[in-house]
Amino acid sequence: MRPIDRQAMTLVIVTLIADQLSKQVLLGYLMKAGSVVSVIDGFFRLVVVWNQGVSFGLLGGDKALPPWVLSGVAIAVCIGLFLWLRRTDRPLTGWGIGLVMGGAIGNVIDRARWGAVFDFADFHIGQWHWPAFNVADSAIVIGVGLMLLDSLLAEKKPAP
Repeated sequence: MRPIDRQAMTLVIVTLIADQLSKQVLLGYLMKAGSVVSVIDGFFRLVVVWNQGVSFGLLGGDKALPPWVLSGVAIAVCIGLFLWLRRTDRPLTGWGIGLVMGGAIGNVIDRARWGAVFDFADFHIGQWHWPAFNVADSAIVIGVGLMLLDSLLAEKKPAP
Protein backbone atom coordinates (compact mmCIF):
# COMPACT_ATOMS: atom_id res chain seq x y z
CA MET A 1 0.00 0.00 0.00
CA ARG A 2 1.34 3.43 -0.94
CA PRO A 3 1.94 5.98 1.84
CA ILE A 4 -0.76 8.29 0.44
CA ASP A 5 -3.30 5.43 0.52
CA ARG A 6 -2.33 4.56 4.11
CA GLN A 7 -2.62 8.20 5.17
CA ALA A 8 -6.04 8.61 3.52
CA MET A 9 -7.38 5.38 5.04
CA THR A 10 -6.07 6.48 8.45
CA LEU A 11 -8.02 9.73 8.06
CA VAL A 12 -11.14 7.75 7.10
CA ILE A 13 -10.87 5.68 10.30
CA VAL A 14 -9.96 8.60 12.59
CA THR A 15 -12.82 10.68 11.17
CA LEU A 16 -15.30 7.82 11.59
CA ILE A 17 -14.26 7.21 15.19
CA ALA A 18 -14.32 10.92 16.11
CA ASP A 19 -17.69 11.38 14.40
CA GLN A 20 -19.46 8.37 15.87
CA LEU A 21 -17.96 8.82 19.34
CA SER A 22 -18.89 12.53 19.47
CA LYS A 23 -22.44 11.74 18.35
CA GLN A 24 -22.88 8.96 20.88
CA VAL A 25 -21.51 11.01 23.78
CA LEU A 26 -23.33 14.23 22.89
CA LEU A 27 -26.65 12.57 22.12
CA GLY A 28 -26.56 10.83 25.51
CA TYR A 29 -25.59 14.07 27.24
CA LEU A 30 -28.20 16.18 25.45
CA MET A 31 -30.99 13.67 26.12
CA LYS A 32 -30.26 14.03 29.86
CA ALA A 33 -29.44 17.76 29.98
CA GLY A 34 -32.12 18.95 27.57
CA SER A 35 -32.10 19.28 23.81
CA VAL A 36 -30.32 22.67 23.90
CA VAL A 37 -27.25 23.50 26.01
CA SER A 38 -25.63 26.92 25.76
CA VAL A 39 -21.82 26.71 25.59
CA ILE A 40 -20.98 30.33 24.70
CA ASP A 41 -23.98 32.61 25.24
CA GLY A 42 -25.09 34.30 22.04
CA PHE A 43 -22.65 32.34 19.86
CA PHE A 44 -22.48 28.55 20.31
CA ARG A 45 -24.73 25.89 21.72
CA LEU A 46 -25.20 22.15 21.55
CA VAL A 47 -28.53 21.07 20.06
CA VAL A 48 -30.35 17.95 18.92
CA VAL A 49 -31.18 18.25 15.22
CA TRP A 50 -32.20 15.27 13.09
CA ASN A 51 -31.11 16.17 9.57
CA GLN A 52 -32.95 14.28 6.84
CA GLY A 53 -31.11 16.09 4.05
CA VAL A 54 -27.44 16.19 3.15
CA SER A 55 -24.72 18.25 4.84
CA PHE A 56 -26.03 21.35 6.62
CA GLY A 57 -29.65 20.31 5.96
CA LEU A 58 -29.52 20.81 2.19
CA LEU A 59 -32.29 18.92 0.36
CA GLY A 60 -34.07 18.28 3.67
CA GLY A 61 -37.49 19.47 4.74
CA ASP A 62 -40.91 18.06 3.91
CA LYS A 63 -39.83 16.53 0.61
CA ALA A 64 -36.53 15.01 1.83
CA LEU A 65 -35.18 12.08 -0.14
CA PRO A 66 -35.42 8.69 1.61
CA PRO A 67 -32.36 7.83 3.77
CA TRP A 68 -31.46 4.89 1.53
CA VAL A 69 -31.24 7.16 -1.54
CA LEU A 70 -28.90 9.60 0.23
CA SER A 71 -26.87 6.69 1.59
CA GLY A 72 -26.61 5.14 -1.87
CA VAL A 73 -25.36 8.42 -3.33
CA ALA A 74 -22.82 8.77 -0.49
CA ILE A 75 -21.55 5.22 -1.08
CA ALA A 76 -21.26 5.86 -4.84
CA VAL A 77 -19.32 9.08 -4.10
CA CYS A 78 -17.00 7.14 -1.76
CA ILE A 79 -16.32 4.55 -4.47
CA GLY A 80 -15.49 7.34 -6.92
CA LEU A 81 -13.25 9.04 -4.36
CA PHE A 82 -11.45 5.78 -3.64
CA LEU A 83 -10.76 5.32 -7.37
CA TRP A 84 -9.47 8.90 -7.51
CA LEU A 85 -7.25 8.20 -4.49
CA ARG A 86 -5.70 5.21 -6.26
CA ARG A 87 -4.75 7.49 -9.19
CA THR A 88 -3.39 10.52 -7.32
CA ASP A 89 0.03 11.12 -5.86
CA ARG A 90 -0.85 14.51 -4.36
CA PRO A 91 -0.92 14.47 -0.53
CA LEU A 92 -3.47 17.28 -0.09
CA THR A 93 -5.86 15.54 -2.47
CA GLY A 94 -5.33 12.21 -0.71
CA TRP A 95 -5.94 13.75 2.71
CA GLY A 96 -9.03 15.54 1.42
CA ILE A 97 -10.38 12.31 -0.02
CA GLY A 98 -9.81 10.55 3.31
CA LEU A 99 -11.70 13.26 5.22
CA VAL A 100 -14.61 13.35 2.77
CA MET A 101 -14.92 9.56 2.74
CA GLY A 102 -14.80 9.37 6.55
CA GLY A 103 -17.45 12.07 6.89
CA ALA A 104 -19.71 10.56 4.25
CA ILE A 105 -19.51 7.09 5.81
CA GLY A 106 -20.16 8.56 9.27
CA ASN A 107 -23.39 10.15 8.05
CA VAL A 108 -24.39 6.93 6.24
CA ILE A 109 -24.04 5.09 9.56
CA ASP A 110 -26.40 7.63 11.16
CA ARG A 111 -28.99 7.13 8.43
CA ALA A 112 -28.77 3.35 8.91
CA ARG A 113 -29.08 3.67 12.72
CA TRP A 114 -31.61 6.47 13.07
CA GLY A 115 -33.04 7.25 9.62
CA ALA A 116 -31.48 10.74 9.81
CA VAL A 117 -28.15 12.37 10.65
CA PHE A 118 -27.62 13.69 14.18
CA ASP A 119 -26.29 17.27 14.05
CA PHE A 120 -25.31 19.04 17.26
CA ALA A 121 -23.11 22.10 16.70
CA ASP A 122 -25.15 25.30 16.43
CA PHE A 123 -23.27 28.56 15.84
CA HIS A 124 -25.34 31.73 15.86
CA ILE A 125 -25.17 35.49 16.23
CA GLY A 126 -28.46 36.95 17.38
CA GLN A 127 -31.19 35.41 15.23
CA TRP A 128 -28.77 34.35 12.47
CA HIS A 129 -27.89 30.62 12.66
CA TRP A 130 -25.44 28.61 10.64
CA PRO A 131 -27.15 25.26 9.96
CA ALA A 132 -26.39 22.73 12.71
CA PHE A 133 -23.62 20.31 11.82
CA ASN A 134 -21.41 17.53 13.21
CA VAL A 135 -17.86 16.16 12.97
CA ALA A 136 -18.64 14.32 9.71
CA ASP A 137 -19.91 17.52 8.07
CA SER A 138 -16.79 19.38 9.27
CA ALA A 139 -14.54 16.67 7.82
CA ILE A 140 -16.35 16.86 4.47
CA VAL A 141 -15.94 20.65 4.29
CA ILE A 142 -12.25 20.53 5.30
CA GLY A 143 -11.62 17.66 2.87
CA VAL A 144 -13.22 19.49 -0.06
CA GLY A 145 -11.24 22.60 0.94
CA LEU A 146 -7.98 20.62 0.83
CA MET A 147 -8.83 19.24 -2.62
CA LEU A 148 -9.70 22.72 -3.91
CA LEU A 149 -6.53 24.18 -2.41
CA ASP A 150 -4.48 21.44 -4.02
CA SER A 151 -6.06 22.12 -7.41
CA LEU A 152 -5.18 25.83 -7.07
CA LEU A 153 -1.59 25.01 -6.06
CA ALA A 154 -1.07 22.40 -8.78
CA GLU A 155 1.54 23.22 -11.36
CA LYS A 156 -0.08 24.22 -14.61
CA LYS A 157 1.19 22.30 -17.61
CA PRO A 158 1.43 24.28 -20.84
CA ALA A 159 -1.08 23.37 -23.53
CA PRO A 160 0.38 21.36 -26.45
